[in-house]
Amino acid sequence: QVQLVESGGGLVQAGGSLRLSCATSGRTFSDNVMGWFRPAPGKEREFVISISWNGGSTAAADSVKGRFTISRDNDKNTVYLEMNSLKPEDTAVYWCAYRKAYSTWYERPVYWGQGTQVTVSS
Repeated sequence: QVQLVESGGGLVQAGGSLRLSCATSGRTFSDNVMGWFRPAPGKEREFVISISWNGGSTAAADSVKGRFTISRDNDKNTVYLEMNSLKPEDTAVYWCAYRKAYSTWYERPVYWGQGTQVTVSS
């Protein structure tokens, strides 16, 4: 069982920045991938960005490339999402997610946090 707790959400103006954190606990495994998701029209959620267990591989949705950066500090068991040049369309609940390496987000087990709200005003 893996527990994820997000923090750092809030209200910012368009063009501003925000940093989200996701702290992990419980029975974690070292060979993991962590990422961030948000709701999307017609979908339960959409992929935003992810990072491998060693930080050596990242992936990001086209909509956030060049604006969002993911990083992790394994000593603190925490993943960070730096959000820059925020747009009103970035307004959403952001969920932190955790899965095994050599798997996909569409296979179990995938663990989810409760989410943190990001609101970007125009």
